[in-house]
Amino acid sequence: MTKADVIKELSLIENAKRVYRENVANFVIQNTESFPYLLHIVFDVKSEYSVKASWVLEIVCLENILLLLPHLDYFTKHLAQIKNESALRPLSKICAFLIKSSLLKYDLFINNRLTKKHKDRIVENSFDWLIEEHKIATQVFAMDTLYYLGKEFDWIHTELKLILQKNTPNGSAGYKAHARSILKII
Repeated sequence: MTKADVIKELSLIENAKRVYRENVANFVIQNTESFPYLLHIVFDVKSEYSVKASWVLEIVCLENILLLLPHLDYFTKHLAQIKNESALRPLSKICAFLIKSSLLKYDLFINNRLTKKHKDRIVENSFDWLIEEHKIATQVFAMDTLYYLGKEFDWIHTELKLILQKNTPNGSAGYKAHARSILKII
């Protein structure tokens, strides 16, 4: 299995329809040695396949988050370099899913691999996604990530509350609704 094999699969994605993304995700899940190649393509922002790789990575991680665990250092180190909104949404969703899985399910296997350094990087990026101009889906997943991490680190809820209170009046209907639900529970 080579990077070229993963690129070949990604090139078959004609558009964002789930069926195309799932086909490539199934390929990666069935050929787990291809996962590092997929991850590197995601963060190769000059690659024409970076966004498609992000879409696929989301499905792969939701199906088998354990594939990401050996690569958490790489994943969290490179989050900040992604600026494309179509790639950010799946990455923010992966962060929310990862943190929720580790905290709510008390998954020791995840917790033993997810270090404070990884969490700090995820916190930093999630706050950036909330503060900067990003689409609602990216921001909603960032809110969820920060809410869950705030159960472990008290200061996060304080900062999250301030940001949501400041930004909610000018946010979209979706932003306002999700921010209100988060504010009710923190």
